[in-house]
Order: sequence, then structure tokens, then C-alpha cells
Amino acid sequence: MLQNQKVMIIGGSSGIGLETAKQAIALGAEVIIASRSEDKLQKAKEFLGSNASAYTLDTTNEEQVKAFFEKTGPFDHLVVSAAETFGGSFLQTDAAKARQLFENKFWGQYYAAKYGAPKLSPNGSITLFSGVVAYKAMVGSSALGAVNAAVSSLSQTLALELAPVRVNTVSPGIIDTPSRSKMPEDARAKLYTAIAHKLPVKRVGKAEDVAQSVLYLIQNGFVTGTVLHVEGGHILA
Repeated sequence: MLQNQKVMIIGGSSGIGLETAKQAIALGAEVIIASRSEDKLQKAKEFLGSNASAYTLDTTNEEQVKAFFEKTGPFDHLVVSAAETFGGSFLQTDAAKARQLFENKFWGQYYAAKYGAPKLSPNGSITLFSGVVAYKAMVGSSALGAVNAAVSSLSQTLALELAPVRVNTVSPGIIDTPSRSKMPEDARAKLYTAIAHKLPVKRVGKAEDVAQSVLYLIQNGFVTGTVLHVEGGHILA
């Protein structure tokens, strides 16, 4: 249980982050959610209720991240699920776009860990987010695979440097979240069906699947430096 504990979720206004916030509150936690979208934050806060507070935050802005943690004060657990991702041919992808992916997903998590760690309880934890393409090469995922691998490596080093604070990484596979809502519905359904057919579990993931994994890492005080794969056996497929 998470009674009397404060959980910070950057990226908590939608998808996996929002579901993690919901499950943490159900376990008794007070939750702070942060993201770039004021509109999404307000809707998320209304959904989560009185045990949640919300802040706008751009994790690519180091000074803003630093000021954010100075303002919010001490807490027990940090989860950083916020990130925009993309795929594309290595030769045809503009290098600036690949650099922006690093700014968003790697440096965003780096800044959050750097400035959040001093505010954490000694018995607290940090959970970062990698992804399956760090461990299973896929056409069109050169930049994203490199970013995800960098996040996983960072978290394992931080597990040593920040001890006794525990640092772990969740590595999701293909998850049905609002992040793909811009895709036409028929194209999205076709993608999910094709992927599900390949996976041992015969379905794509849900936000609930990943959130349960995050809560496991938060609550298990004997787990650190771990990459927890939540991908339905995608690595094996």
C-alpha cells in the first residue's frame, strides 16, 4: 500500500501515466501529475479527484524542471512516462528530428531524475521509461531504439549512484494508448491486429498492464537497477 506517500508522475495527464496515477491513488497515495498540456491536466485532475494536484511542465527545459522540483518539495516516488516518439527510415529522417527525440525522451528523463532525486525520500524510487525497440531491432526505429537503450543504461547507473533510492526502468511493447489517436481508426486496428497475431499473448498491451508494472517497482523495496519488460513476449516474436 502507498498510504501517506506522495507519487510524482511526469506524463500523468493521459495514457500510462494517468492510469498509474489512478492505481496509485487507489492504493492510498497522494499524486502529483505534470505534463505540457494544461487542458489534459485539468481533465486528468477532475478524473483523479482530490488526491491529485497538477502542474504544467516542459521536461526539455532544464531550468523549468529544476524550478518545478524546488516548488513541489519532498516526495516519495518519481515516475517519468512523458515522451513524444516517432519512427522513420534512418536515411530519410532529418537529423534534427532525431536530436529532438533525444531532447524529449532521454534528456527529459535525465533532468527529471537529476533535479527530482534530491527531493526523494531515502526509501523512495525513480521509474523511467525505455521501450521494446531498445531490445528488439525494428526497421524504422533507429533513433527511438538508441534513445530507449540510453534510458535503460542511465537508470542502471543511477541505481548505484543514487542508492539507497531505487531506480528502475519499464520497457513497454506496443500499448493501446491515446498516443496513437491521430492514426485513422482502421489503420490503428489493422496495426494492432497484425502485432497481436505475432505475440505469444495474442493481444497488444493496455495502459493498465504497464501501470501495474510501475506500481510493482514502486512498492517492492528489493528491486533496483532492473529493466522490467512489459511487452507480451514481443522480444521473442
